[in-house]
Amino acid sequence: MSKIPFTKMHGCGNDYIYVNAMQHPIADPSACAIAWSDRHKGIGSDGLVLIDRSPIPEADFSMRIFNADGSEAMMCGNASRCIGKYLYERGLIANTTSEGEACDGKEVQVKLLTLSGIKTLYLHIANNVVESVTVDMGVPVFDDENLFNPQLAKSLSAIPASRSGGGEEAALFVSMGNPHYVIFTHDVEQVSVTGPLLEHHPAFPQRCNIEFATPLPSAEEDAKAFRTRVWERGSGITQACGTGACATAVAACVMGRAGRQVQIVMDGGTLGIEWRESDNHVYMTGPAAFAFDGEVEG
Repeated sequence: MSKIPFTKMHGCGNDYIYVNAMQHPIADPSACAIAWSDRHKGIGSDGLVLIDRSPIPEADFSMRIFNADGSEAMMCGNASRCIGKYLYERGLIANTTSEGEACDGKEVQVKLLTLSGIKTLYLHIANNVVESVTVDMGVPVFDDENLFNPQLAKSLSAIPASRSGGGEEAALFVSMGNPHYVIFTHDVEQVSVTGPLLEHHPAFPQRCNIEFATPLPSAEEDAKAFRTRVWERGSGITQACGTGACATAVAACVMGRAGRQVQIVMDGGTLGIEWRESDNHVYMTGPAAFAFDGEVEG
């Protein structure tokens, strides 16, 4: 059995195992994701991410992401930011512009192919290090019969969002490449995360990610922030979720709870989200970090 080099990275605590599939192809990524993600018997992570060449000229690289239960996700905002940092700091993309100028202090763009389409990454470089990444997450979708059945959703209210007086206020389905159901509560810290019941509810034909959100005090409309807890389909409770942060921000705007720029405060850190009127796209900005490198039997 061969040894496969890997890199453990996280975006706001949302941690994945990254493998350069251009050099080390994985025959059965689903099985590897299950074995390697085990936090007691494996490396420990929310899943496995494969970085590969793009099969189409419109993108620079591609990503595939497998949850801890082996299921394949459409994409992941936090993982996308980590891929941007990985590509630049591991020398897989040039650190000079086409004119030969150093990229340091500039913004570097990367086109990343995902199962949800091509995502543009904007790498913010300082001292030749990727300090943060902005991801164009695309246009939010509210009606997709393949992901959400509004008739069956009527029974969702029968599932309690809280056992401790959190109090459900309202909820909205938003797809950001991945399906999300955002529930606003009076106190997210008191919510008992009933993720399994909601994730597998018949209203979601392909299961669903679940967010619980509470507004944080703010004197300014453009400085609104929401404390959010996340249940990711296939992974369970995670420290953060990029598409979930975007879905929460969009839901808050649609429901009149915030403007188009918000901060989403999750267990592992904070992401800045902007839903631009100019193109209707959602832009997510946040950090990415290396944890460690290693080898694993594959």
